[in-house]
Amino acid sequence: MKLKITKEEMQNALQSIQGIVDKKTTMPILSHFLLKADKSASLMATDLDIALKGPFNAEVLEGGSLCIPAKKLFEIAREVEEDILLESQENNWIRVASGKSTFKLMGLPEADFPALPEVMKNEEIALGAEKLKTMLEKTVYATGESDTRYTLNGLLLHFVPKKKNVEFKMVGTDGHRLSLIAANLDGKLSEEKKIILPKKAALELKKLIEGSAEDVTMYIDKNHMFFSVNGIVLTSRLIEGTYPNYEQVIPKNNEKKVVIDKMVFLKALRRMSIMSREKTNAVRFDLEPGKITLISMNPDIGEAREELAAQYKGEQLTVGFNARYLMDILQAMSTESVNLELQEPLSPTLVLEDNSRDYLCVVMPMRT
Repeated sequence: MKLKITKEEMQNALQSIQGIVDKKTTMPILSHFLLKADKSASLMATDLDIALKGPFNAEVLEGGSLCIPAKKLFEIAREVEEDILLESQENNWIRVASGKSTFKLMGLPEADFPALPEVMKNEEIALGAEKLKTMLEKTVYATGESDTRYTLNGLLLHFVPKKKNVEFKMVGTDGHRLSLIAANLDGKLSEEKKIILPKKAALELKKLIEGSAEDVTMYIDKNHMFFSVNGIVLTSRLIEGTYPNYEQVIPKNNEKKVVIDKMVFLKALRRMSIMSREKTNAVRFDLEPGKITLISMNPDIGEAREELAAQYKGEQLTVGFNARYLMDILQAMSTESVNLELQEPLSPTLVLEDNSRDYLCVVMPMRT
């Protein structure tokens, strides 16, 4: 195998797989990517849960295949200054030459590389990359990191077939907060599907579609989901289990409504969180007509207090929140104002973008 490739193309190709190759694995092959060259070249990487297969835009001088250490070759590509020549040698070694620099890396044979699942194209759905990226950004932060409730360690993708399209809801929750965004997709499905996409796969997908104007085609299999865009296919194993009934969590009759400037609110929360307890990030909200007073206290350090103007006409109410949860929500919202819909001090609070219910967040209050 012999290939010639520009430094930029090499960097871009290897950058796309750095989050997938397993650097601390007990299986050495998973820290390698498979490079195959015939008339054109392609690369594959996997950690056995996620896999990426895509084009490797190189000039093929001689065909062949080899598994190459992904991190080391990426480091080399970053530091050299000229085009790169890759040439396989005896006993799975590969020579990397650029300008007057030459490196030799020990590779592994193609036979050692795990087989990737075949893309099942029986049912497909399409969504614009920009829209999908927005949906991921507005939900993935709310997913859990708990080993015990493993179904919360991913995003719920809920597909409901309609007459002319597919209703699609993406949900993230860690049990303390929930975010949900809805969209309509082109395509047809034979039945309703609820699947759980691991958080790591969601983050890799977000990176993959960054800046793309193409449609992302999604294929759903029993145990895997496939995302195809710009000739690249990302495959993810799905999380098994039953996701909680998210619709039950969303409050329907919260009567106390607040409208507040998003950036003013976000900056005030950042200031208040300086003085809150690190573990809980607790901030108290005192609501009165026309204003909210934010208070944070830490017996070991001191306290902070700030008054904000807000549109609120209800009775006085005191409620506590984890400031970090609210800050995450506000950073994901794109309108100038946000709406809070509350009921009792310990009942779920709804946070909405102004004049829209396509994206909603629920946050559980804390005892004050």
